[in-house]
Amino acid sequence: MNQPAPPGTKKSSNVVWCATHVSRADRERLNGHRGAVLWFTGLSGSGKSTISSAVESRLHQLGCRTYVCDGDNIRHGLNGDLGFSPADRVENIRRIAEVAKLFLDAGMIVLTAFISPYRADRAKARERMPRGDFIEVYCRCPLEVCERRDVKGMYRRARAGEIKEFTGISAPYEEPEAAEIVLNTDERSQEECVDAVIRYLRQTGVVAAELP
Repeated sequence: MNQPAPPGTKKSSNVVWCATHVSRADRERLNGHRGAVLWFTGLSGSGKSTISSAVESRLHQLGCRTYVCDGDNIRHGLNGDLGFSPADRVENIRRIAEVAKLFLDAGMIVLTAFISPYRADRAKARERMPRGDFIEVYCRCPLEVCERRDVKGMYRRARAGEIKEFTGISAPYEEPEAAEIVLNTDERSQEECVDAVIRYLRQTGVVAAELP
């Protein structure tokens, strides 16, 4: 009896990548900015979703083409078949990295908001992108602050044993060692965090410095 292949196993060996007549550079010229992947990572409650959404709003005001891939939203559809075991977490990040790469090829600025707790998985996502296009944004926040912010009661349930493999309680979170942007979200306001991200995008040429 055939066993199912592990998540992420490539089963199609006879497929060939189909090139298009419109290049990423063509799309970026039309968009008026470079494409980039802003990879927000951090504990639940650290501000990933809130800040990534606010950054997207600011970029939209600047005329940039953007999209936010939020962890919960992706699990409603594309990754709805995945749980929170270590293997499923690996596959969750692998899939979203591939989606982010497609947005990048479209010349867009894609913002992902995932806990993505393992350094190895974030490193693999980075490796999928051209050099300089993957921008890791670490939303750093003490666990006790994240717990106080937890309006859904997820941490309380995790501590009570009702939620298994919950990052920060019964599952590990491996902090980034060299993130391009570190936001201390317990010390800085949302506006200050957004300003820091936009400033980095201007400095690195993703967004034109002369935009208002």
